[in-house]
Amino acid sequence: MSDNFEILKYICRMKILCVGRNYSEHAKELKNEVPTEPVLFMKPDSSVLRKGEPFFHPDFSQNIHYETELVFRINKIGKHIQSKYASTYFSEFTVGIDFTARDLQDRQKSKGLPWEIAKAFDQSTVLGDFIPVGEFDLSNVSFHLLKNGQMVQKGNSSNMIFPIDKVIEYSSKFFTLKIGDLIFTGTPEGVGKIEIGDHLEGFLEDTKVFDLWIR
Repeated sequence: MSDNFEILKYICRMKILCVGRNYSEHAKELKNEVPTEPVLFMKPDSSVLRKGEPFFHPDFSQNIHYETELVFRINKIGKHIQSKYASTYFSEFTVGIDFTARDLQDRQKSKGLPWEIAKAFDQSTVLGDFIPVGEFDLSNVSFHLLKNGQMVQKGNSSNMIFPIDKVIEYSSKFFTLKIGDLIFTGTPEGVGKIEIGDHLEGFLEDTKVFDLWIR
């Protein structure tokens, strides 16, 4: 009985799908090619920072970057989802941060190695408060990040290379989407380094959805 329960808990865990290089200017600022199809990678549920907790700067990196993104939460199971039906698979979204150990990522990329250690480490996934999609025009949603009271990154969904419906269509070819799964839709240009003592605030339009300190 206990073994079955452990298996069920494992099966029910959410997954976090992330889109890389989904804004052309961000791809250019990191000297990457602009993709012709979505670049996907995954993060484990253990990467999620608990709400209200600070982000503790890890000692394995000297160059942690914030990457501010729109995040959608899947609300029903789907596979091979056509883009025209994608909007029925989510009802709320938010702004989050995909913290990235840029020095580790650069090292791994230079060797042609996977770079999960730079993206999927503990506490690397920040989630804001989720907001119903409601009357938002998802093709024109603004979001931004303040660091120590100054705007350091801003984006608009209109600049995505692959909008959320295309991301869902593409990713569901390979992965069954389940209730609670999260999709990080990529970050615009303006990523930058964090330091201990920094104060980060994330906004969806004019609504603050997260407030975070770096310790």
